[in-house]
Amino acid sequence: MPALHMRGVVLPEGEPRDLWIVNGRIRLTPVPYADTISDGGFLVPGLVDAHCHIGLAAEDLAEAERHALADRDAGTLLVRDCGAPLDTRPLQEKLELPRIIRAGRHIARPKRYIRYISEEVEDPAELPAVVAEQAAVGDGWVKLVGDWIDREAGDLAPLWPDDVLAEAIKVAHDAGARVTAHVFGEDALPGLIRAGIDCIEHGTGLTADTIDLMADHGTALVPTLINIETFPDLAAGASKYPVYASHMLDLYGRVRQTVGAAVEAGVPVYAGTDAGGGIAHGRIVDEIVALHELGLSRADALGVASWTAREWLGFRGIEEGAAADVIAYDTDPRTDLAALRAPSRVVLRGRVIH
Repeated sequence: MPALHMRGVVLPEGEPRDLWIVNGRIRLTPVPYADTISDGGFLVPGLVDAHCHIGLAAEDLAEAERHALADRDAGTLLVRDCGAPLDTRPLQEKLELPRIIRAGRHIARPKRYIRYISEEVEDPAELPAVVAEQAAVGDGWVKLVGDWIDREAGDLAPLWPDDVLAEAIKVAHDAGARVTAHVFGEDALPGLIRAGIDCIEHGTGLTADTIDLMADHGTALVPTLINIETFPDLAAGASKYPVYASHMLDLYGRVRQTVGAAVEAGVPVYAGTDAGGGIAHGRIVDEIVALHELGLSRADALGVASWTAREWLGFRGIEEGAAADVIAYDTDPRTDLAALRAPSRVVLRGRVIH
C-alpha cells in the first residue's frame, strides 16, 4: 500500500497541518514519495454512530453489509452496535466497512421487548450470568433493556430490580465491559444510574433529579433524537394502551428540554441514530444537525459524532500513530454542517474509499 499525504485544517484543533499515512497509521513527519490525495480544506476524524444496529434489520450478513456500507458512505467510520441477534463478527474483518464495536444481543425479560431480538431472562436473578455471557461475546459493551411497555400495567415499566442491576453491572465491569440500557421512561433510570451503568440510550424520561445523578456518576447519554421523532407513530399504534400512548407523546413533546438540560448539567452526550431500529442507515448527519438544533454549537455537535465520541470508545483522532480514519471536506463543517454531506475524500484504515 503506497504512503499517502493529506494537507488541510485539522479538527478539532483548527490548525493547518500536513499528515502522512503509512500502513494504516497517521504520521506527522514527512514520508518521501507519498501520494497527495487531499490538498486544502478541512480534515476531520472519521464520524461515529454511537447507537447503531448493523445486524438488527438484516436477514443475513449480505444485507447487514449493505447497511454498513450505507453508514460508511455517509461518513460513519466507527459504529457502536447496540445489540443485534445476527452475529456480525465476520463483517469486522472487511477492510472496506466501518469499524464495528459490538454489544452482542439485547438482554430483556419475556414479552418485554421486540420479539426474537433479545436474550430473554425468565428469572431476573439470572441477569448477572447472562450479562457475563454477553460480555464474553461482545466487544466491551453489554446492552440491557431497561424499560418497555408492561401490558398488564398499560405503560412503560422497569424490567429489573435494583439489587440485581447492581450485581449484573459489577459482573460486566469485572469482565472489562461497559453496560448501556434502552430507557424511554422515568422509573427505570434511578436504579440503573445508581447501579453504575455507563450509558443511557434515548433517555427521554430524564428529570432534574436523574440528570443530576447522571452528572454525578459520569453516566453518558446517547439521545438518538431522530429516533424520538417516531414516538407519535408509536403512540398512534397503541390505542389499546392509552396511558402508554399519552406517556410517549409527553416524552416526545419535552425531549428538546430534557436533552438540553442534560447537556447544560454536563452529562456527556454522544451522537447515535438508532439505525436499524426503525431508522434507515446512513443518517448520522441528520443526528448531528438535530443536536445542533437542540442547542449544541456546530463544532460541539460535530465533536460528539467525531473526536469526542472516538475518544469515548477508545479511538484517537488525527494524531501521531493513530488509526488513519480521516474525512476531508472542502468547506468548514463548523460553520456549515451541510458540508458533512459532501466529503471530498474518505480514508478508512489508511485506504481511500471515496
